[in-house]
Amino acid sequence: MNANTSLATLETTQTVEVDSNADIARVNQVQALASPSAIKQAFPLSVSGQAQVRQHKQAIKEALSARSTQPQKFIIITGPCSLHDEVAALDYGKRLAALNEKLSDKLLIVMRAYVEKPRTTTGWKGLAYDPERNGRGDIALGIERSRSVMLKLIEIGLPIATEALSPMTMNYLDDLISWTAIGARTAESQIHREMISHLGMPVGIKNGTDGSIETAVNAMISASRPHHCLGMNQDGHIAMLDTMGNPDTHVVLRGGRGVTNYDAKSIAQTIKSLEAAQQHDLLHAKVIVDCSHDNAQKNHENQIKIAEHVVEQHTQGNRSIAGIMLESFLEPGKQDISGCNGDGCLKYGLSVTDPCLGWEQTESLLVRLHRLL
Repeated sequence: MNANTSLATLETTQTVEVDSNADIARVNQVQALASPSAIKQAFPLSVSGQAQVRQHKQAIKEALSARSTQPQKFIIITGPCSLHDEVAALDYGKRLAALNEKLSDKLLIVMRAYVEKPRTTTGWKGLAYDPERNGRGDIALGIERSRSVMLKLIEIGLPIATEALSPMTMNYLDDLISWTAIGARTAESQIHREMISHLGMPVGIKNGTDGSIETAVNAMISASRPHHCLGMNQDGHIAMLDTMGNPDTHVVLRGGRGVTNYDAKSIAQTIKSLEAAQQHDLLHAKVIVDCSHDNAQKNHENQIKIAEHVVEQHTQGNRSIAGIMLESFLEPGKQDISGCNGDGCLKYGLSVTDPCLGWEQTESLLVRLHRLL
């Protein structure tokens, strides 16, 4: 199936609203999309791929539930801030899979495959929404390309992670994902808490943008419960969903408003809050530390020392730390996507959203962390 014959595009309609005060007509375009089940049939996950995803999800669950006396692999969630170039993403994935073969006795490596990007104001919203990066958007094509590249990453042998921004988008991708993040901006949303309770994989919930963890803990409690909520079924119809509740959530510490929270004191305070919440709910008193974002103080290279510091805490006995997150791509840093139409003006393997560690830095870091563990 090529880009010009997208299965997802069924029909396009327009609605016109007239502002009588300003005498201005606003034209809204509505593009119908194929159902999640139709897309999954067109881009199927193989039987062996289904087994692989189940195994990966179970491995992450075991790492999150392991007690301090039990052996546990240390989770490493690493990859581009966002996928904008599928060729470069697969290049990175192959390198990561080869490295995983050497380090998998101690590390549980999961690749970031983020196709949705929350924006503070405006900007490129990710592969699922604007795959051609031209500002016009094509969700039909974006969903197909997102699913296609994720399937190829699974074929390489990697568990993949994403950030769930739209519950409807997740309906098209949920069978491929082994770990999901809920961002700091959306952890307080009731819709996202209901979505988490419906997802069948471990979910990391980030602390608030102000650095507080209460929102994340409350989200974990809410998501652990069953819900009756409005949603979309696999045939694309609006439906009432009866969710089971998700027992495999945990906090992701990402700092906030210039304040870091990867130090021992901050982690201890988080675990104390989680243990208090455990009196009423079966929650994992585990954290994953996001080495980027506010923890990195806007310097992507700070991820290296943060990762080493967190692993040192883990080796000294703090088994409440389940893993870390890194933003990493083939080349270090980031590039400006504005004014660039097409691939010719972009540097290969360089992030177009948050700045990332380069591959050489990432490989060296993961080898050192493996040695420390």
